[in-house]
Amino acid sequence: MNYQNVIEFAKQLDKEDSLSYLRNEYHIPKDENGNDWLYFTGNSLGLQPKQTQIYIQQELNDWAKYGVEGHFEAKNPWMPYHEFLTDKMANIVGAKPLEVVVMNTLTTNLHLLMVSFYQPTQKKFKIVIESDAFPSDRYAVQSQLKFHGIDPEEGLVEWKPREGEELLNITDLEEILDSQGDEIALLLIGGVNYYTGQYLDLKKIAELGHDKNCIVGIDLAHGAGNIQPNLHDSGVDFAAWCTYKYLNSGPGSLSALFVHEKHAHNRDLPRFAGWWNHNKETRFNMRQPFDVMPGAEGWQLSNPPILSMAAIRSSLDIFDKVGMNALREKSERLTGYFEYLINEIDTDRIKIITPSNPKERGCQLSIQVKKADKTLHQKLTENNIITDWREPDVIRCAPVPMYNSFEDVYRMVSILKTLL
Repeated sequence: MNYQNVIEFAKQLDKEDSLSYLRNEYHIPKDENGNDWLYFTGNSLGLQPKQTQIYIQQELNDWAKYGVEGHFEAKNPWMPYHEFLTDKMANIVGAKPLEVVVMNTLTTNLHLLMVSFYQPTQKKFKIVIESDAFPSDRYAVQSQLKFHGIDPEEGLVEWKPREGEELLNITDLEEILDSQGDEIALLLIGGVNYYTGQYLDLKKIAELGHDKNCIVGIDLAHGAGNIQPNLHDSGVDFAAWCTYKYLNSGPGSLSALFVHEKHAHNRDLPRFAGWWNHNKETRFNMRQPFDVMPGAEGWQLSNPPILSMAAIRSSLDIFDKVGMNALREKSERLTGYFEYLINEIDTDRIKIITPSNPKERGCQLSIQVKKADKTLHQKLTENNIITDWREPDVIRCAPVPMYNSFEDVYRMVSILKTLL
């Protein structure tokens, strides 16, 4: 598309956008004068769908009306409530329903998955992460190594960008596996890097890892609801993601996980057990020996928090009506226009470090500021532009196709240009 750096062009793109109506489905934060913020932090916390209050209120009403009987008598019975989310969540990440369950929180789920899939031996014990992995992933992996009596200095392998570059090169991962594959037990990689916005080739990573008999896991925190990871076809062994970023389910809301179908009926996998991953047909016969459920549900431990799941259900219903194909198509147009406008700014102070190929990025663009401190980010905030600063020198901006407009992007870049 031949973009134009004028407000009229941005408004015309919004008129032609078949998804522009979605903005009205969300609460847009406003300044003291009642003007919408320019909100570009869906990569940290997505905005609230207007219908979410209705979904949560339904469960509050049924709790008041039925008490404990709401598990069976509520309009949406609580006993099987997590099952109401499964099909729609599976569609978002490209999985089979058997492979997906919503439960717990992200780092908790990563630990539960590593209990099953990280089984180090004396020879094969190392874990590969990207060098700039999100801190919680690094901490989780380091603690797993220590739990198994392995020094993280010896057991942690970092996939790093080349000197002078910001992005990861798949060839370098291949070289790591060629040289150390006999010692590597697990790859745990962020599908979309939180800092650069780089979307990695999950299928290729799975193929490289499996060629060396390694387990491959993916953290999709910055990918779910943003890109189309096609988890089943990718062949990765497991994945986990939060729902409060692009999936708009509210602060601290639940996580979800994926376990590939090839592991669905392996009852010998080590795992922690609880009431809710026991066979649902005999769960309430309280004296039965543990009988693990097949598929991803076999990693549940506890009955789910219904109010949080109601918020997730509200959001997933919107995703289901729209579909990831349409959202992804709009996302690529939004970041394409955003990228064009940033590159139109005549300055050497900033550059985009996110891949220029739309197929290799999510809806986030990371703007690197030379000789930076947080001053520019603070000035953006003072102008009611909500972005996300990440040390040492990057402003992360995520134009989310659900609720951001082309005019949002134009106005944001116009103010950024003035501040520069």
